[in-house]
Amino acid sequence: MNHGKSIPVNLHILDKDYVIACPEEKRNTLITSAQFLNEKVQEVRDGGKVASTERILVISALNIIHEYLLYKQGKEGEISTINTEVSRLAERVEAALLESEQSKKEVQKCGIDTYAV
Repeated sequence: MNHGKSIPVNLHILDKDYVIACPEEKRNTLITSAQFLNEKVQEVRDGGKVASTERILVISALNIIHEYLLYKQGKEGEISTINTEVSRLAERVEAALLESEQSKKEVQKCGIDTYAV
């Protein structure tokens, strides 16, 4: 996949500055991601139970992945519910169409003309 021109982006995470190259069209997403990461890292650091920078980053990454997986599970459940409802509605529409066809045939048997509305 060909992305646009890479540009340097300055990020501030855990009191350190980083310059990361990324496609220009992804700059805003990268900055938002870095801000989110920085917030999570600061939460872990401010909790006071983790001392080393490496452990702070690992715990933060695990927390972020945990939140993501919970979000993903919720969305998958919602999608399943929607799919079930769509199937149920499709069955009702199909039944209504069949009933309409049968009614039309019965009317035609009686010799009454039907017109499409």
